[in-house]
Amino acid sequence: MATKADQKLSLLALTGMVVGSMVGAGIFNLPGRFATATGPFGAIIAWAIAGTGMYMLARVFQALAEKRPDIDSGVFAYAKAGFGDYMGFLSAFGYWLGSCLGNVFYWVLIGSTLGRFFPEIFGDGSSAIAIIVSLIGIWAFHFMILRGVEQATFINTIVTFAKIVPLLVAVLAFIIYFSYPQFSENFFGGVGMPEKSLVAQVRDTMLITVFVFLGIEGASVYSRYASKRSDVGTATILGFVAVTGLMVAITLLPYATAPRSAIAGVQNPSLAGALELAVGHWGAILISIGVLVSVLGAYLAWSLICAEVLFAAAKSSDMPKLFAAQNGNRVPANALWLTNIIVSLFVISTYWSRDAFNFMLDMTSVTALLPYLLVAGYGVLLARSGVGYETAPDERGRDQFFAWVAVVYTLFMFVAAGLKYVLLVAVLFVPGTVLYFWARREQKARLFTPVELVVFGVTVAAGLIGFFGLLTGIITP
Repeated sequence: MATKADQKLSLLALTGMVVGSMVGAGIFNLPGRFATATGPFGAIIAWAIAGTGMYMLARVFQALAEKRPDIDSGVFAYAKAGFGDYMGFLSAFGYWLGSCLGNVFYWVLIGSTLGRFFPEIFGDGSSAIAIIVSLIGIWAFHFMILRGVEQATFINTIVTFAKIVPLLVAVLAFIIYFSYPQFSENFFGGVGMPEKSLVAQVRDTMLITVFVFLGIEGASVYSRYASKRSDVGTATILGFVAVTGLMVAITLLPYATAPRSAIAGVQNPSLAGALELAVGHWGAILISIGVLVSVLGAYLAWSLICAEVLFAAAKSSDMPKLFAAQNGNRVPANALWLTNIIVSLFVISTYWSRDAFNFMLDMTSVTALLPYLLVAGYGVLLARSGVGYETAPDERGRDQFFAWVAVVYTLFMFVAAGLKYVLLVAVLFVPGTVLYFWARREQKARLFTPVELVVFGVTVAAGLIGFFGLLTGIITP
């Protein structure tokens, strides 16, 4: 059996968890998603908004890791500490559910990448064959992770370095083929694209920016394995800076190699198509290989995070204690089983989706917003209270500013997402509350405070509206 000491992770390994979680599927779809929405001018504004908001959120995670080292369960534990048991549960369940949806998106992307070479078999990633292949992959990873966290994180570190190479080659190729006249032509919108306001252009990019930043909290979620507590915040900032620079380059440089309309029309993963427009077919092959390596590596990281969130919530009595069980390799086995069962069901459901690729991407992004909002809100409360700032009182004002900006940013993202996705998330939250009832019954604890009862009522109402919309066809997945 592995000992706790065996499981300790260095700064490099924690940073690898952040980079490995962030550099997954999303970065390979930036060129097409952005080109569909906007030109370089709108993209620069979008990245300025997203980068600022997510940097502030990263600083909140860093501050909370330093000021509340006793909270080692990450995202949901901060929500519970600041806003009570039910909000802590919603944060844990929402974060776990979003991670599951993200894992589904990874398998859809794998299928669509293979569909570039075998279109009759894999199609857009939601064909019957693609779903069968995905299910085999899900359970192969499941049994590998059951063999031990240490082995899985080692593999993740290796894969993280391996998958960066195709991205760097793509950036270098785009720089070599950079055409200023082409970039200038695309700058304010390009030729042959529908007219829409700058605000609409920026808004239409917002959910993809949330998706590609998911994983910024990877070190925080996994903090109980850190060799040094201070490494958690450092790893978060290092991972954020490195990946943000890479994502901005991947977004903007293709505009200088082809018309915006051509980039917008390429098949997913769009980076493969964008590079093919610049250098030829070998570019698509290179990126497709990179996608497969990257997505499988990110899937490994997110499978670990999914199980860890459910396990930690059960350990703190926010989920049924069934999910606090570990096997002989210190892996939260029951949490991993539930995670992969849910992922499998969602993968099967993509067969009936009109656009499984973008639907899963957007759902993943929206589901992550509530946990992020509650973390930012707790950052405000902690800085205002002064708890943890006894030796550094001068940092309270700075950290409160960071947290308030993160709050405003996440609220803005809810508005940008639109009512459809908020209602669909509520549809998933309502049955999930059964787990909360289960956990509270085990503890013989009161279900809700008066404020929590109001929140529950709003959640149920939104879920019923969303369910009605699905039944009547007003809302389509």
